[in-house]
Amino acid sequence: MKRYVAVIDHEDGKFGASFPDAPGCTAMGETEDEVIRNATEALSEWVADELAAGREIPEPRSYLQLLKAKEYGVGQGGMVASIPLILETGQVVRINVSIDQGLLTAIDQYVEEKGLSRSAFLSAVARERIKA
Repeated sequence: MKRYVAVIDHEDGKFGASFPDAPGCTAMGETEDEVIRNATEALSEWVADELAAGREIPEPRSYLQLLKAKEYGVGQGGMVASIPLILETGQVVRINVSIDQGLLTAIDQYVEEKGLSRSAFLSAVARERIKA
């Protein structure tokens, strides 16, 4: 999975994230955790928009590569985070998964109460775990 370095700053009580290898992609948040979650979504949307516009996506550089390049404030006191690229294609794929019967029963009860499908629930949970 590709991961992009986000440079995170703090100003006026808010956190902001920008990506050296995704120009123009930014995210905001009230907390460090929130800005990182929002950065994951922003990166996915930015990549999807770039691809839709027919542009190539830059390969992500590692933290050490950015540190050596002395660009974007990396290594100059700011915080950095490694953000996973979750690029949703809109193409649904059927898979076969094995799961404990008791856990499956709990999932089925939960999704029925919430009006969801198993697939939607499992996709949402996987997406949230990858973001964390």
